Amino acid sequence: MNYAKGGDLHNYLQKEFKNITWTKKLDILHDILYGLQTIHSKNYIHRDFHSGNLLLSQKFRDKTYSNWQIADLGLSRPTNNASSNDEVYGVIPYIAPEIFKGAAFSKESDIYSLGMIMWELTTGSKPFANVEHNIDLIYEIIDGRRPKITNDTPEYFANLMKKCWDSNPSNRPTIYELYNSFIVDFYKYKNIYIHHKTLVQAEERRMELIKFKQLGPEFSEKYHSKAIYTSRPLSSIISKITTIDSSLMLSFNVFKDYITKEYAFDINDIQRSYTQNTNSVDNITTAVPVNFSRKRNFEELKVEIQKNRKYIKNDNSDENNVEYN
Repeated sequence: MNYAKGGDLHNYLQKEFKNITWTKKLDILHDILYGLQTIHSKNYIHRDFHSGNLLLSQKFRDKTYSNWQIADLGLSRPTNNASSNDEVYGVIPYIAPEIFKGAAFSKESDIYSLGMIMWELTTGSKPFANVEHNIDLIYEIIDGRRPKITNDTPEYFANLMKKCWDSNPSNRPTIYELYNSFIVDFYKYKNIYIHHKTLVQAEERRMELIKFKQLGPEFSEKYHSKAIYTSRPLSSIISKITTIDSSLMLSFNVFKDYITKEYAFDINDIQRSYTQNTNSVDNITTAVPVNFSRKRNFEELKVEIQKNRKYIKNDNSDENNVEYN
């Protein structure tokens, strides 16, 4: 019989963060990967994967051995029974962006949640704890917002984490790829010199950050009163997002069509004016401002869209490298 008396992962990190070395973090991640691999191997999706559903289980009464197990499978579904029409329950920071856009939960969305759990292991804090968990945060997550990676995080660990929370589900590794990569490339050989040296350096940096009060749950930003970490129904919020986005796209297409026709009309006017009097520069210069007027109209449209949606990503930005402090 298993005894899950050690509490959940978040509470454990809160109490023991200073004592949880990088080697221990890897041990915890190993257990989590193994558990999720077991679920996915049965062709099930967890659908509500976060640190509150990871429990410390003690196998023996003398506490000589313990491990982390994935709990609360009440919302889990077989992969062939996942539907976007199901009520969406969850904790916003752990939910993959495609779910907010109307997609169904999948193995890939579980992997995204895993990336957030990995980040929580590095900080001892829950993701996006300092902001309200509302539609604004959802839009920012859709547009690429991710938590800031700590300076003590080993490059290998950080790269795995970023692959997990990639905005494109197709770019995320499978749990089998993650588990095999982690075991073969890092965990199994963590005592070999190169990886041992990496962990030693990471641990030294971790303790330095803790010493200067730059790392750890007690030094993190204050929790927002409307940061909600219990699973709740989110379908109503998601329906608002899809409705707003559909309306914005329709409005944009209508205005784009209008502006295109107006530009064509202005160009014809310019050509006629130029043909009538090729020696008159004034005819051309008086026609040109009409184009500038159209540009202003288009800019006003962009501003109006921004007001409606509240958050718009710069089109030139890389959605997977949007960093927020």
